Amino acid sequence: MINTENRDHFQDLISSESPVCALFTADWCPDCVVIKPVMPELEQEYSGRYRFVSVDRDAHLDLCRELNVFGIPSFIVFRGGRETARFVSTERKTRDQIEEFLNRAETL
Repeated sequence: MINTENRDHFQDLISSESPVCALFTADWCPDCVVIKPVMPELEQEYSGRYRFVSVDRDAHLDLCRELNVFGIPSFIVFRGGRETARFVSTERKTRDQIEEFLNRAETL
């Protein structure tokens, strides 16, 4: 998972024509902590299909506001710098739900 360094770095990462899945997260978020161990497995499973980027909500609050990311964890898929899919819910996300989102987003 690539950690976003700053806004320009994030823009460079999502400008790829290949799908980029950005995970918006924070260390203090209990739901983020629950999915953290699953993410390396998903990265491996979806290798070649997605590049995964992590955005620390607290370090990049302005970016989160700009993208209307108010709940975490949130997943947003980008292609060519444009958002193509978003997975946000008030419920804790399961591995199956994340996989379902990634599979669906791949076809958009």
